[in-house]
Amino acid sequence: MTTQQFCTFFLADQLFGIAVDEVQEVIQHQEMTRVPLLPDVIRGLINLRGQIVMAVDLRRRLRIAERPPGTSLINVVVRTKEGPVSLLVDSIGDVVEVDEKTAEPPPQTLEADMRNLVVGVHKLDQGLMHVLNTEEACESLEQMEP
Repeated sequence: MTTQQFCTFFLADQLFGIAVDEVQEVIQHQEMTRVPLLPDVIRGLINLRGQIVMAVDLRRRLRIAERPPGTSLINVVVRTKEGPVSLLVDSIGDVVEVDEKTAEPPPQTLEADMRNLVVGVHKLDQGLMHVLNTEEACESLEQMEP
């Protein structure tokens, strides 16, 4: 049996997972500096112990409804080819271990924007976990409309 571990998080009421080996760290909300003329999915830049890291709002990237004002965010810092990127999520879940054989393709009912960023799903006790393609979620952001 081949298993894989995922760091899980929530956006609205949907459960997502990122492979544990792609996650650098999970931190509470950080002060962000907004950068003009960037797409609205890029909420700003954070200073992570002297390293400047782009903060991507995953709700906006996946076209999920905006979070209520005053809601705190969690930074899931992931490793990409271009360096670390912070993915802003609503709340963090557990690390789960799943059998790779239980992976299913993304459901056709997903919105097109989300289906392009989700590589598969796993059925867990707490619901359907959407496996996020972090490279794709962080790619081509500068070409998006501001």
